Amino acid sequence: MSGTLFDSPSFSNHEGVHAFFDEKTGLKAIVAVHSTARGPAVGGTRMWNYGSAAEALEDVLRLSKGMSYKNAVADLEMGGGKSVIIGDSRTQKTPELFRAFGRAVDTLGGIYYAAEDVGVSVADIAEARKETTRVLGLKDGPEASGDPSPVTAEGVYRATLAVARRLWKQDDLTGLTVAMQGVGHVGGYLADKLAAAGARLVMTDVNAATLGEVAARTGAEIVAPDAIYDVKADIYAPCALGATLNPQTLDRITARAVVGAANNQLATPEIGRILFERGVLYAPDYVVNGGGIINVAAEMNARQTKGAFDPAWVEAKLSRLIETFEEILDRSAAENRPTHEIADAIAEARIAAAGEQKRKAAA
Repeated sequence: MSGTLFDSPSFSNHEGVHAFFDEKTGLKAIVAVHSTARGPAVGGTRMWNYGSAAEALEDVLRLSKGMSYKNAVADLEMGGGKSVIIGDSRTQKTPELFRAFGRAVDTLGGIYYAAEDVGVSVADIAEARKETTRVLGLKDGPEASGDPSPVTAEGVYRATLAVARRLWKQDDLTGLTVAMQGVGHVGGYLADKLAAAGARLVMTDVNAATLGEVAARTGAEIVAPDAIYDVKADIYAPCALGATLNPQTLDRITARAVVGAANNQLATPEIGRILFERGVLYAPDYVVNGGGIINVAAEMNARQTKGAFDPAWVEAKLSRLIETFEEILDRSAAENRPTHEIADAIAEARIAAAGEQKRKAAA
């Protein structure tokens, strides 16, 4: 990335970008706060062995904007933010590193709350919690929400059923083939649900042990990582890395629908338009995978009201999210516009309305 931070195509009017370094623990972290219009910025912490600081910056900028949109579409009173820790999560993690990260987050004064993401566990967040209250996704205490993966999977599953009703006029997945890319935390739960609903699964994952385990219990066929794009499937379900819908894979995917749990599935917005023009139904990723952040929001809710975690609140928000997804599909058909453009418009309108309200209140 050349030029300055403000020249980056991913710098989308971010409110703040904060870099933290701790010599003693080796912490190198970036926290990006995209918007606090709807409330404190909330988003996970990713620990990744980035090739460069510029690559880490680009990732955190894209992910934090995505969180603003995800939280707005899920109708949560939270803004969007994200943090990245530069390092190898398998070899460079220490309790001290995450305590240093907790101190860094605490200096932001509550404009950002961190949770788990790729490479960061509930235990890591618990270490950060020793230095700050501004973390979510804990497993202990009355307000703790625990692992959000099952709720994320449930949302993607319900969206898949909604798509099956539209495209195949059926209430389950009998006779449909789903090509699953990634069967980690969320993908594993999702695979169980899809198989129980009658889907035939074809799956891949870079973790052979996990893949074998999930395939054995769901009766799935296993293929090599690159072969997943060539599977003759009805639904493609990306549940691992982002940007798997790109110029190299587009012509290989023959599915009629894309419904998965991965973030940032479209390499560029143009890919979403091409899918739409080809008659492929794309379920906007940050809409259908919003269950996890709803679960995390329930923890913040409980903390603010000094109550306990409320599964009924999570269920009501998740049901409303799937209604929003159905509205997006209706509007896409009525307006002849790609689903991701409709979703973005809904998110942007909600963020803008909240920002306007905030400005009026401050005036």
